[in-house]
Amino acid sequence: MPLTSLPDTVKASISDKEQLKLLQDLVTLGGQSHLLDAFSKTKDTSKLQALAAQLVKLNKGYAEGGLLGYIKKAKKLLEDSKNGVNPLDGWKPSIPQGEKFDLGTDKYDSTEQDGMKLLGKVGFVLVAGGLGERLGYNGAKIGLPTESTTGTLYIQYYCEYIKALERKYVTSKGKYLPLCIMVSNDTKVPTMKLLKENKCFGLKRRQIYIVQQGDGVPALTDNDAHFALDDEGFKVVTKPHGHGDIHSLMYQEGVTKEWQDKLGIEYIVFFQDTNGLAFHTLPLMLGVSVQRNFIMNSLCVPRKAKQAIGGIARLTNSKTGQERTVNVEYNQLDPLLRSTEEFKDGDINDSTGFSPFPGNINQLVFQLDAYNKVLRRTKGFMPDFVNPKYKDESKTIFKKPTRLECMMQEFPTVLNADESKRVGFTQAAAEICFSPVKNDVADGVALQANGTPAGTAATGEADQYAAQRIFLRNIGVKIDDAKPVVYNGIQVVPGPAIVLKPDFACCPGELKVKFPTPEKVKISSQSTLVVRGSGVTIESLDLDGCLVVDVDRGETTVVRDLVKNSGWVQRPVKDSQDEVIQMRGFIIERKDAKYVEVHVDPNQSDAERADDTSITPESPYEVEGGMFGVNFGGSKKPDDSECAICTIS
Repeated sequence: MPLTSLPDTVKASISDKEQLKLLQDLVTLGGQSHLLDAFSKTKDTSKLQALAAQLVKLNKGYAEGGLLGYIKKAKKLLEDSKNGVNPLDGWKPSIPQGEKFDLGTDKYDSTEQDGMKLLGKVGFVLVAGGLGERLGYNGAKIGLPTESTTGTLYIQYYCEYIKALERKYVTSKGKYLPLCIMVSNDTKVPTMKLLKENKCFGLKRRQIYIVQQGDGVPALTDNDAHFALDDEGFKVVTKPHGHGDIHSLMYQEGVTKEWQDKLGIEYIVFFQDTNGLAFHTLPLMLGVSVQRNFIMNSLCVPRKAKQAIGGIARLTNSKTGQERTVNVEYNQLDPLLRSTEEFKDGDINDSTGFSPFPGNINQLVFQLDAYNKVLRRTKGFMPDFVNPKYKDESKTIFKKPTRLECMMQEFPTVLNADESKRVGFTQAAAEICFSPVKNDVADGVALQANGTPAGTAATGEADQYAAQRIFLRNIGVKIDDAKPVVYNGIQVVPGPAIVLKPDFACCPGELKVKFPTPEKVKISSQSTLVVRGSGVTIESLDLDGCLVVDVDRGETTVVRDLVKNSGWVQRPVKDSQDEVIQMRGFIIERKDAKYVEVHVDPNQSDAERADDTSITPESPYEVEGGMFGVNFGGSKKPDDSECAICTIS
């Protein structure tokens, strides 16, 4: 029988009125009387107080009605799941609106050129809530190297790209391109540490914003939405709520409002932590967004029918006529299509050899003014869903606790009828825009054996080199591919290893200027080419070995060269104590290289950096970040007791 009030022993143990009121509501209204079971046996007051404090924190972290709202919503969604209610019932699928591109076509080039005009008005949102445990790495994934040739970290690459765009495309004095990073409890400290130790990788502290997800949401043990507890019974087990939280965090902290009002930002791009190809097609996406007047534009890749990746589809409600263009999970898409006369054969390939429903890779571009209007109306809340794994046919016992979660790509579900018409996609080949690093070697081997991209550190690195080879071949550079090799069971094409830093060329559209006579450039299969510097032009090159061109900003260099040396080669390593080496399965043996270096006087002042204490040698460098997100390096909100400033020393 449910309790109607708290036992006197509980009331006597908790002096905080807020904690006591919440605990009573959860026990008497939320059906969570089991929260008191451990205390009734042990009478451990301190542990009960810790549980009550945790509940208050979780209550504040779920903005849509607190924990009682969470329980109510969970019960409804769990009931629907048990009864087999299909959330897509009543929605008719059709082919979505968007643009598909092949590199090297006039359509690609002209659209990219349109997008390049907007590169100085873009804000960046990095969803970086995860650790690298699945990869066999203990730190935040953004601290992993994108490739071994230069050792550039993911967060470093993103910062360097933003800085390169800023210097090339921002024309208004005093303006800059902002970066917002969403962190979790797990990744906040390592992210701050990376930024502090590397002085924000060249960005200024004021242009980096940190927003933090809460402590997650309670895990649920059954269809009555009972909270899961640890073995002692005094702590609620929590799970991540999902990256859909990013929209509500942006609203709560006023981040995008400030970007629009003070920085003149017109578009924002959301991207995830370990896709080293993420920005190659950003100008293309911007071009499509402005040409089609899209509020939201999803980057997609060609998708084989029934491939295990979500597909973008346009759905029309049969009762209301409302339209929405959204991601539909692959296991839902085929039965949804089969329920219609038009697609009665389900998800099948069309004349292109691919499904007409492109594969979603969760890189999103938003038109900022429209995005902010939606945030003001919705507060950025994305719809929750639940996906319990049942142990029995009656669907009453879970294999493991479940939870409510939300996804950032569900943004179209909160749009009104007119806004929904302005959602679409941009499709490009996966080879130039998508190679996430998310799996350990063992999982990667199994995936590759089934013909699925491995998604490992080794393939992520190889795909970065390959993308640059694709871009250079497209303009006429002659390049020979190396033969495939196998590292720890993962097959890759190791080279030639080409690293073009963003300040040299940040997108394919800039390469024709950098290689004015590409027919005079030849790169052998065993070569390594590294180029840094906005003032570098490569007129002719016959490379068989390693060439490193490293030129500081403000200096110019023209390369006309024949380079032949022993070069840098990848050497297999089976066992290593170094996590980064172990997940790749090789190291770079740097035998010989030619260096073309032009550096400015180290004593020369840099007026651009004069106002930035993050890199002034005589000033202390402190990294600060608020509990729920403040401008990185900003000051504490004087009346916000929750905004505890964390200084990493």
